This record gives sequence, structure tokens and C-alpha cells, in this order.
Amino acid sequence: MPVKILMVCLGNICRSPLAEGILASKLPNDKFTVDSAGTGSWHVGRGPDNRSIATAQKNGLNIANQKGRQFERSDFDTFDYVFVMDNSNYRDVIHLAQNETQKQKVQLILDAIFPGENVDVPDPYYGVSNGFDMVYEMLNEACDIIAQNLIAKHP
Repeated sequence: MPVKILMVCLGNICRSPLAEGILASKLPNDKFTVDSAGTGSWHVGRGPDNRSIATAQKNGLNIANQKGRQFERSDFDTFDYVFVMDNSNYRDVIHLAQNETQKQKVQLILDAIFPGENVDVPDPYYGVSNGFDMVYEMLNEACDIIAQNLIAKHP
């Protein structure tokens, strides 16, 4: 049974699709599965933002076939790890947790780089022109560490 990891942002069109693609590219797909979701429902069934697709493509990843979905309480039963992009996503996901075991699955993704500092991945949707590249670099660095940790924990 593969280890299941879920990446979560607000709309599931910018940050979490990138994080899904990045982490999946760093893990053996026979041992791990990576998915993504949003805390909001606005983009359910839609593909990632074109800027996320372009940024991923520029870095050798294809995320164009992903489809947005909303985080559901049942995801706590399905996934072993839940990485959220910012503190707002963290609060929204933790609010749906029904016990301490579920809460323990949820982590801020940038805690991999900045342990205990509660650093957010900025939402590039309305940001500066190079925002998607900056987000990619942050997520890539965090996913390097996360992948190493996951592979060590689940050889």
C-alpha cells in the first residue's frame, strides 16, 4: 500500500498543484502517491492556473492534467501526510480534524525549511510577475527535504 501525501492550498490551482507535481517527481511512484486539494470550492473540476502549468513545464514537470478538488474530512482517513501552504489553510484543515491523530498529519510545507517558524508560501495568484517562479523555488526546496524524510521513513 503506497504512502499517500496530500498538498493543500486555498483554491487548488496555483500552489498545491505545483507542490503535488514537484513532490511526486522526487518520490518513487510505486511507494508513494501525491495528490492536491483546496480548502475552497471555487475551482473544483478545473485544471491548474496557466501560470502554474507554465512554471512546472519550464522545470520539466507536467501538471496540466490535474483537476481541482476541495479538501474533505474523509481525506484524513485517505492520506498519511497533509502539507498545507499557509497558516490560513492550516487553520481550515485543522478545523475539520476530528481527533489528535488527524491533526498530527497536518504540517505547514515550509516547516521543512523553517522548522517552527510558521512561514507561509505566498499565494502568487495576484502577486508579482515572477511570483510563480519564486513559489516553485520555495516548494522545490521544501519538497527535497520532505522527499528525503519520507524515503527514510518508508524505505
